[in-house]
Amino acid sequence: MSSALPPKPRIIGPRVRVCIVAAKYNEQFSDALVDNTVEELGELMPQTRVDIIRVPGAFEIPVTIANILDRNESPPACIIALGVILKGATSHADLIAGTITQSLMSMATQHKVPIIHEVLLVEDEKQAYARCIGSNLNRGREAARVAASMVDIFHEIERTMPRVISRNA
Repeated sequence: MSSALPPKPRIIGPRVRVCIVAAKYNEQFSDALVDNTVEELGELMPQTRVDIIRVPGAFEIPVTIANILDRNESPPACIIALGVILKGATSHADLIAGTITQSLMSMATQHKVPIIHEVLLVEDEKQAYARCIGSNLNRGREAARVAASMVDIFHEIERTMPRVISRNA
């Protein structure tokens, strides 16, 4: 696991739309993730429109993202999934976290839209604090940096590798 944030990517100039889907559960930590992500996006992508959708818990994040991606309108340039799952005495948290990870990866590859996965599975509130509120491992800031990098990469792919329409004869 990384012990420091990735370096800041270059500032993205074009106006794009980024959507954050964040769980409300474990409110102190999930709110901090959202705040840190939005603040960092504002610095890295000042022209970006950020839409925030709050859902009850982490389990509801994938279905909400699927709903966004299945709309007939153009999808956001990137989606950021944020949430905090605290492990308990049973394997429930592990099952939820694994299901979310599989769902997000499947949607990202199917729809070819970057989905940044920062639905954190942590042992306790001390780990949650370090990753959501602290400054060294702040996963909200990291999510924004990864989102900015992916938006930049996808714009470069679009610019340098135009779509080829195949004809089936």
